[in-house]
Amino acid sequence: MKLRLLIIALIISCSSFSQEYNVTKRVYKSDLKHNSYAKDSTANALVIYDYGNSFIDNTTYWLRVQIEQKIKILRTEGIKRGAFEVKLYKGKSSEEIIKNIKGATYNLENDKVVITELTKDAIFEEEHEKYTLVKFVLPKVKVGSVITISYETQSRFMTKYQPWYFQSTDPVLYSEYNTSIPGNYEYHVKLVGGIPLDTHDTSIEKDCLRGGNGSSANCYVSKYIMKNVPAYKPEDFTTTALNYMSRVEYELSVFRGFDGKVDEMTKTWKDVDNELKTDSDFGRQVSKRSLVKNILPESIVSMDTNLDKAHAIYQFVLDNYKWNGKSERYDVSVKNLIKEKVGSVFEINLLLENLLTNEGFKVFAILISTRGNGLATKIFPVLTDFNYLILKTTIDDKDYFLDATEPYLSFGEIPFRTLNQYGRLMDFDNGSYWEDINVDDFSTRVHRVRLTLDIDNQFSGAIESNFTGYHSHQPKQLYDENSEAYFENKINVHSDIKIENHEVNDYDKSKPSFKEIIDIAIEPEVIGNKIYLNPFIIKFFEENPFKLQERSYPIDFGYKDVYIYSMQVSLNEDYGIIETPSTVNYSLPNDAGNILLNVDRINDQLILYFKVKFNLPIYSPEFYPYLKEFMSKLVELQNNTVIVFEKQ
Repeated sequence: MKLRLLIIALIISCSSFSQEYNVTKRVYKSDLKHNSYAKDSTANALVIYDYGNSFIDNTTYWLRVQIEQKIKILRTEGIKRGAFEVKLYKGKSSEEIIKNIKGATYNLENDKVVITELTKDAIFEEEHEKYTLVKFVLPKVKVGSVITISYETQSRFMTKYQPWYFQSTDPVLYSEYNTSIPGNYEYHVKLVGGIPLDTHDTSIEKDCLRGGNGSSANCYVSKYIMKNVPAYKPEDFTTTALNYMSRVEYELSVFRGFDGKVDEMTKTWKDVDNELKTDSDFGRQVSKRSLVKNILPESIVSMDTNLDKAHAIYQFVLDNYKWNGKSERYDVSVKNLIKEKVGSVFEINLLLENLLTNEGFKVFAILISTRGNGLATKIFPVLTDFNYLILKTTIDDKDYFLDATEPYLSFGEIPFRTLNQYGRLMDFDNGSYWEDINVDDFSTRVHRVRLTLDIDNQFSGAIESNFTGYHSHQPKQLYDENSEAYFENKINVHSDIKIENHEVNDYDKSKPSFKEIIDIAIEPEVIGNKIYLNPFIIKFFEENPFKLQERSYPIDFGYKDVYIYSMQVSLNEDYGIIETPSTVNYSLPNDAGNILLNVDRINDQLILYFKVKFNLPIYSPEFYPYLKEFMSKLVELQNNTVIVFEKQ
């Protein structure tokens, strides 16, 4: 009776989050009959069951990791899920191994379940210098198939206990990870991603691991479960997937041997500060006045105003030293940079630090991880998380972030790749600390259109455009590298209008703005005596970038921005206006952004004003449905707004 009740309870538990598939490794006919997933109609495959078990072998002391998966193939693109790769790392004295690879493909043929098993000749090994890649492909995988695999890896590499990804590029119905970690090993455990665990059970297993002379260790046993995990689907306005894919990770902090030996694997930030202070690739390159003696010209050294001098020093580095594209803290030598004129991020920005410090400025180096590298761990020091360096200085009570690798950035701007929330400011006198990397100013894109409607039903006039902040960097670079190609691209992009002249005003790549004027002519749609004009000659967004059903990770623009579009149409007495768009004032929750559209007629002029504002650089996933609707409204207004003129 108890067994029967347990089975009923299990069925109820499984059906509570899946009415279609059986959340066990066993494959049922019903799993094969269903060919969709209601919560994600775009899914190529569905991970029905994902199970992992990691523990230390009591005899070999190797880490054993047992994997089991059951996957439903839903679309043609999902067939590739039948191919698997397992990377086995090689060390100086040991190599990871894999055992007991099993797999099977289940298909429904004539209402019967047909099973085709993985054979040994479908398993291949590909040798590399630092790892072996084990590949195996399951047979007869097609749309509608259910596949199962299982295998075990064994490893002596304990620094990083086996991580576990609950989330993948396909939705996951059920993901369970079990760990048994002996007390000899202390790990920093990090849960990444915004999806909460459904289950996190812990317990202590006595004497799970035995050593010599009767010694033993207790094990800390954990069970992690996530259910109904949405697929991680990459989309615009985000950083690397490593920041947000839900998983659990481990970093070994302390190992205690049965012989009493204790190895401290991770350190405190105080320890790291002391280590970096004497590091030949970092601390020994900081604030060394002898390195930069007599480099700056007297015209800069003699400047009286602090901000002007700092600007000049920054520009001096940009003009005389070139970034080689490398950003790692490796073989750093400011001395070599001065000689060769080409160097890494660390070399160029530490040269700038030395020059500013030598002129009396207080400057701090900030270690950061770029947008493509992932967020640096805050829980404990992991120096390998950092792959870049910027500077911070304070002039006349105002803070400035600096990076002298990009010639199209103005003083106080740092490259878009560095906008990754925070970094570690290295203060060797008072101790390092986390520094938020915020861009306070809005970046803007402004287009002012002036048109005249003549008696031949033609519009002529000009577009004045002004780009500031991060919106200015690309046009400045493209124009500077090839002004003719830049103009030709304008003609190709705006093929629906005639561009008659192009002029760039007050161009200086070191300034935080880019201004241009384009003379244009437009041939509108004319039906009878009516003239139809979509006023949005230039569109900010051609289509809605947000297309997912749901998104579990933040929308990261990197900076706050404003888009402004205005149009002024001058009319003569031969024309009247019979239709204009209604006023729109549409806002995101909590005043996080808004769209404003307004049209007025003042005497013989029609004036349109359109403004889109994003008040946050990063929006939490809860904002996604609102941003999706917001962008949909924005695109609709740009594409479907019409002003109708009538010839009198």
